[in-house]
Amino acid sequence: MSSKLENILAAACSHTDEVIKPNVDAWNEAGVWPRDASDKAGDLGLTGLYAPEEWGGQGFSLGDGIQVYEELGKGDGAYAFTLSMHNICTYATCGFGTDAFKDKWARDLTSGRKLANFALTEPQSGSDAANMYSKAVINDDGTWTINGAKAWVSLAGEADIYFTVVKTSDEPGHKDMAMIAIPANAKGVSFGPRYDTPSYEFLPLGEMHLDNVVVSEDNIIMGVGTGLQGSLMAIDIARVSIAAGCCGLIESALDTALAYSKNRKMFKGVNLDLDGIQWMLGDVATDLVTSRLLYKAAANALGTPEGPLLAAHAKRFVPDAAVNAANTCTQVMGCMGLLQSYGMDRLSRLSQMLRIVDGTTEISRVVIGRALQKRAASLPDIPVPKGFGEK
Repeated sequence: MSSKLENILAAACSHTDEVIKPNVDAWNEAGVWPRDASDKAGDLGLTGLYAPEEWGGQGFSLGDGIQVYEELGKGDGAYAFTLSMHNICTYATCGFGTDAFKDKWARDLTSGRKLANFALTEPQSGSDAANMYSKAVINDDGTWTINGAKAWVSLAGEADIYFTVVKTSDEPGHKDMAMIAIPANAKGVSFGPRYDTPSYEFLPLGEMHLDNVVVSEDNIIMGVGTGLQGSLMAIDIARVSIAAGCCGLIESALDTALAYSKNRKMFKGVNLDLDGIQWMLGDVATDLVTSRLLYKAAANALGTPEGPLLAAHAKRFVPDAAVNAANTCTQVMGCMGLLQSYGMDRLSRLSQMLRIVDGTTEISRVVIGRALQKRAASLPDIPVPKGFGEK
């Protein structure tokens, strides 16, 4: 591990211990995004992880930078998720944005002075991303006019710009899709009521409405025909980032259960002396080691032909392990695990949220299943015995 990576992981650890953990309950109670916290994250370099140094970023590879979310996930999975989405937008800005767009936005995004998020899902469609109605049309002067609505938009009303996937014609399918960066203050942008999301109330989630919004052609991030391809790459990065954050959540749940069990007196000893408790927590520990190895392998494969499948494996396995860890560690603590002061209920809700966003467990199984079909097609046939299964 390079000294630069060690330093950024240490910075993320300090941010977790000094900013997230002491304040996350107050953030949820207030129900407001902690902009001062994300500003501090920006000061530490946590908002431009993959962006080149020439644009104010850290210049990390995806495989290295994604490890930051494991550290942040020890404090709060929703906070880690939000910064991961912002970093995907900075990655897109510096890697695919026009020179004019980079000049205007890149340094503000990599520094965290301005926040970005990604908008793909629509009210009538979730995993079926091709079932899209938001549409952009080009005007005579080269600008684009956008109409439509997006759902489950993170940092709704809080981010400064939204990387939005739209169709550009009435033709069915995805071959006409583009990704356009839409500033929050553009005329015609509005947001619906915030969704009620217990245990991560500080993260504003809601619908974004686009009513004759006009943007410059400089704001085209992925051109016509490449919008879905760019979205799928962003989703793969997000899935692995979520898996990394879930590892932090698993470790937090495990440490809470261990810290409690080593002192809980029962049966002439302590809870942790019991074989049953050790086995329960031992399984969580094994899942943590496995999850960590899996997300790191997936992170290093991003951008290669193996990347999407490994991202699906990571998104299928690790959030499930996080749900199991939160439930198991709560069970180990008995009724005390139900108390809000221990934070296990928050971890349980967060793990379920992370299991759903950016592709449910079931969608990951679809990706894995299709890969297995292709693999099966490449194998020599094993004939079924003659007459087998026949009446």
